[in-house]
Amino acid sequence: MNKDLGTYAPNTWCPGCGNFAILTAIKTVLKILSEEGLPLENIVLVSGIGCHAKIVDYVNVNSFYSIHGRVTPVAEAIKLANPKIKVIGFAGDGDAYGEGLEHLVFAAKRNIDITMIIHNNRVYGLTTGQYTPTSPLGFKGRSTPQGTVELPINPLELMLSSGASFIARAFSHGLELLKKIFKEAILHKGFSLVDVLQVCVTFYNMYEYYDKRVYELKEHNPKDFDSALKKIREWDYNSDASIALGIFYRKEIPTFEERVSEQLPQEQRARDLKIKEILKASL
Repeated sequence: MNKDLGTYAPNTWCPGCGNFAILTAIKTVLKILSEEGLPLENIVLVSGIGCHAKIVDYVNVNSFYSIHGRVTPVAEAIKLANPKIKVIGFAGDGDAYGEGLEHLVFAAKRNIDITMIIHNNRVYGLTTGQYTPTSPLGFKGRSTPQGTVELPINPLELMLSSGASFIARAFSHGLELLKKIFKEAILHKGFSLVDVLQVCVTFYNMYEYYDKRVYELKEHNPKDFDSALKKIREWDYNSDASIALGIFYRKEIPTFEERVSEQLPQEQRARDLKIKEILKASL
């Protein structure tokens, strides 16, 4: 396998797109994890529909394209089929927080061991500028030329209330923190969601807005639910408040796969173990 994880596919993102930072960060993290003992063959990337989805074309590991809003259930299915695989889903804010929102809620509720990385540019970039569930009140785009009349959702608050055991936010202008959070999210045992403020320079350039407001969480206990909720509510995706970056919440609890395994009859577990041994010996 190509050690730098590059592919033959030409990159077609717009110059300045925040997706480049996410691509650089995930390739770096996967190389580090590989050097630390995680075989690249045991990693699967899943993407949906949108500009974000092209990321799987640019990373030389196993991947799967899903349809719009369905990144999460595809990632869940892959994980359940082979619990040893590390599954990383990439979705846009319209993709994940719109049509795919119910899937995120139930994945968090189940605490299935997958990592969801959300490219949250707060606009439908691929279809040239419509508003999404995280666009601010008054957002002017192709579908709302006079401005939206609805408030955005706070996806991290929703994920916390749904039972997600790892919740973080990053920014495409902070590569080192982005890499750190990605690695911790992937290694976390349970459902992980990283909301990346990924700027779309073409249809909603928010670099200046974010640069003035973001700060990294320092004195914060991610094990404290109430503290996590307070920090998550500090910025509601609509105000001019300071925007915290980092890990808001982390909790170690049994995963969905572990609970399913506990319910399997002893003979079925023994049969599955035998099959795995045969497959391992054949490799």
